[in-house]
Amino acid sequence: MNATALTDRAAPDGAGVEVPGGRPRKLVEVVVPVYNEQHVLEASVRRLHRYLVENLPYPFRITVADNASTDSTWAVAARLERELTGVRAVHLDLKGRGRALRAVWSASDADVVSYMDVDLSTDLNAFLPLVAPLLSGHSDLAIGSRLARGSAVARGPKREFISRTYNLLLRTTMAARFSDAQCGFKAARTEVVQALLPRVQDEEWFFDTELLLLAERLGLRIHEVPVDWIDDPDSRVDIVKTAKADLKGMWRVAKASLSSSSGAPVRARVRAVDPPAGLRWQVPVFATIGVLSTIAYLLLYVLLRASIGAFAANAIALAITAVANTAANRRFTFGVTGSRNALRDQVGGLVAFAIGLALSSGTLAAVHAGVGHPSRGVEVLALVVANGLSTLARFVLLRAWVFHPRHRNASSDYETAIPAAQNTGELS
Repeated sequence: MNATALTDRAAPDGAGVEVPGGRPRKLVEVVVPVYNEQHVLEASVRRLHRYLVENLPYPFRITVADNASTDSTWAVAARLERELTGVRAVHLDLKGRGRALRAVWSASDADVVSYMDVDLSTDLNAFLPLVAPLLSGHSDLAIGSRLARGSAVARGPKREFISRTYNLLLRTTMAARFSDAQCGFKAARTEVVQALLPRVQDEEWFFDTELLLLAERLGLRIHEVPVDWIDDPDSRVDIVKTAKADLKGMWRVAKASLSSSSGAPVRARVRAVDPPAGLRWQVPVFATIGVLSTIAYLLLYVLLRASIGAFAANAIALAITAVANTAANRRFTFGVTGSRNALRDQVGGLVAFAIGLALSSGTLAAVHAGVGHPSRGVEVLALVVANGLSTLARFVLLRAWVFHPRHRNASSDYETAIPAAQNTGELS
């Protein structure tokens, strides 16, 4: 049997368990990936099954995905399939959580697919809030978050530090907007995740992160649910090894994004959204880009001033840095990616450029009128002040007009994005 071959012993027609009373028939599949979990598997699956029967108002299927276990895990899974309606067991010849999820999700006929860790560290009361926005069509993916406001987490300081550091790295280096990449409690609309899976390379622990980064790159809607979570003291995950693998995965995805060599689907649309923390994110990022732009602008001005007049040097230096500034703010401050409307955004940036040019030129004119023949240092100081004022005006203009969501037809773009991508083969 190869790495993705399955031993499928599902219930007849894959129908799962239907809750009586004429409730909706949309099917939810819950995957529990396991490796050498004979000691906890039966209790966890029975507890999960009982909870879903009593609380989930939708038909469901529990799929135990055995990742090449060497103990009695497969025997336990097979027995649970025989004893519990709506439970099935599948077997893979190779290890890897991502590999197990890929195999089951790719073949699923459910409307929504999900997974959770076998230790059930996440309180099951978060499951219905997790899948509800997917079943309604409101969202594309959903994740449980241990770092969102309202979550309650009990775990050691080492795991807490590593988790927060990893997610901080994702937000600062990959511009991720989700708060918790590695919580073992996720779900997705099946048609969406099946379109994404061929583009996800990782087969192990980085699988979740790569899937989420790809979904965000496409502008898909990711719903977050604060969870109650208790660390499993018996967890055998190698934290250091997993952390190293995650960092390597981040580096691979970053390189692929920069070089566009991954073949990852990039839709011909732009969906502008508020950055991860609104102004708390936008202001420092905009300020950083502004400082770098100002330094570049002043260097260009000084170089050009040696051979041309002050006003011409100012206009040329400002024009060059304005284009780069708009592009950088578009991507990093306001979270807009893709080529669609890029030219329009630059035109909007030119309005900000005109304001900056008027302020800096007016300041230079005032200095020359007042001083007569100012030194280069006086000119540069005056331009720093003018550039500070124009930077403030630029931020207000870009945030309130150029990159504001209501000016970008986000909803209509969102509705047509997946069909367009599928028609062009980007998501197939």
